[in-house]
Amino acid sequence: MEVKHISEKIRNAYTSRIPISPISEEIGIEDLSLAYEIQNSITEFRLKQGAKIIGKKIGLTSKAIQQELGVDQPDFGILFHDMEVLNGLSHSMKEMIQPRVEAEIAFVLSKDLDKDNLTILDIIDAIDYALPAIEIIDSRIADWKIKITDTIADNASSSHYVIGHTPKTINQFDVVNTKMKMSINGKLVTTGIGSACLGSPLNATLWLAQRMVQLGSPLKAGELVLSGAVGPMFSVKAGDTVLAEFDVLGSVSITFSE
Repeated sequence: MEVKHISEKIRNAYTSRIPISPISEEIGIEDLSLAYEIQNSITEFRLKQGAKIIGKKIGLTSKAIQQELGVDQPDFGILFHDMEVLNGLSHSMKEMIQPRVEAEIAFVLSKDLDKDNLTILDIIDAIDYALPAIEIIDSRIADWKIKITDTIADNASSSHYVIGHTPKTINQFDVVNTKMKMSINGKLVTTGIGSACLGSPLNATLWLAQRMVQLGSPLKAGELVLSGAVGPMFSVKAGDTVLAEFDVLGSVSITFSE
């Protein structure tokens, strides 16, 4: 009953755009399995409504954020087909509550990652190509007052994503040392580097692949993986245009409309 009750609260916040109080106040911060059960309940509901899973996102890849939330590992959420915003176009603020943006490296897989004891070599071998990405994160929890169980249950605070149009194989750029700069309305707001994402976006992807094997739902060929932020997140408002530029990997942008 607890899972159904809380998943309904989060789903209602999605549709009404009215945030809710922290669910961690109801379920605590220790039971991560329960939080994932709530996330899975929302996923099952979305699938019944016709949504299609196209990949996964990794969150909490920054050590600073992990320390803030009192955890020692990342988390993950589900990417659905209707979360995509096309590169260079706009997205309405009316579809979100309190959005923030962060720049990431996205990977598209060419092979299933379904065996036990996966290693970094398996990850490198399974990546078809990489793309620059902007993830739009948004919390259904009021004022972003989240703990670990809040963000896990809330699909890792996901909202939408934008993928650039310059695919590169991972031997065409330095995944660890690639530099990123993000601007909003032409003003530089932050810089980042691949190593900010759990030491390497490949490390984060290995964590996800291993976790999905443990859960009996391994990553599949063709899936998209948003590997985690390579720099700080920023809040956005109507009228903002966000541009993330990576060394070699290219750029990706989005404008936020009313």
